[in-house]
Amino acid sequence: MLKEGMAVSTARSSPSAPTVTRILGIDPGLRITGFGVLEISGQKLTYVTSGCIRTDQRGELPERIRTILEGLSEIIAQVKPQEVAVEKVFVNVNPQSTLLLGQARGAAICAAVISALPVSEYTALQVKQAVVGNGHARKEQVQEMVRRLLRLPGDPSADAADALACAICHAHGGLGLGKLQTRGFRMKRGRLV
Repeated sequence: MLKEGMAVSTARSSPSAPTVTRILGIDPGLRITGFGVLEISGQKLTYVTSGCIRTDQRGELPERIRTILEGLSEIIAQVKPQEVAVEKVFVNVNPQSTLLLGQARGAAICAAVISALPVSEYTALQVKQAVVGNGHARKEQVQEMVRRLLRLPGDPSADAADALACAICHAHGGLGLGKLQTRGFRMKRGRLV
């Protein structure tokens, strides 16, 4: 399942070094679910792996959901993240598309919850703002900034880049505003609620 990424790092920190936290970012999609794993140690982000889980477009919905759930469960078992960040569903013009995307997102959250991992959720606007500095950035801009921030040799695929961006957002957001713990809270009209 770890096709696109580099070799998975197994190095751990010494007692005097900052704590290392491994984060799995997920960009859910019914056709393609992107995943990206990185580690944060102090202020340093380190790329671990990334890739995509693809479902058969002609398959029945339950089978496609199963593919996402099993694929992410396999990734979780292999890379052993401590935290999971998932992109929230935006309300689309087409309600049917929004419902289908929500089901893919539910499968992603279930994979994390079954493994007893904490899940944080971020809107696309929050993710783009954290990575690019512009909540309305284009996919190409997100790919470029992910490549730069993680010092990758090339741009990851769009879906893997979105998942890595979600993990980067979580790494930054987990420290909070002025080191204020923000996990479990959400932004509403510019306020933490």
